[in-house]
Amino acid sequence: VQLQASGGGLVPSGGSLRLSCAASRFTPDIYAIGWFRQAPGKEREGVSCITSNDDTTYYADSVKGRFTVSRDIAKNTVYLQMNSLKPEDTAVYYCASDSRGLSRCFTKKGMGPRGDYDYWGQGTQVTVSS
Repeated sequence: VQLQASGGGLVPSGGSLRLSCAASRFTPDIYAIGWFRQAPGKEREGVSCITSNDDTTYYADSVKGRFTVSRDIAKNTVYLQMNSLKPEDTAVYYCASDSRGLSRCFTKKGMGPRGDYDYWGQGTQVTVSS
């Protein structure tokens, strides 16, 4: 599976962006797609995930109520709609797929560490100005 993230950019605080994660294919082996972000000097953190079988979603507390993850099966694409952006949302955003069923995104209680995801996109920069 190849993933390509896009849609990043520079926006003012309070603005919106929609990130896209295009997959070369969605197969029954992809259990979930996750979004991660990494700010300079910080570790990569999980933001949101969506399962492939029933669109169960999970959001980190820091983005809950502002970000929405969705999936377009026909386009093999997962989206991350980001509203009410804050300067602390500034980071490189990555999408990743879980093809081993490790992430437990379906539990709605978490999305698992980055090690649970085995295919990664190249990342897209999101910068929110204050």
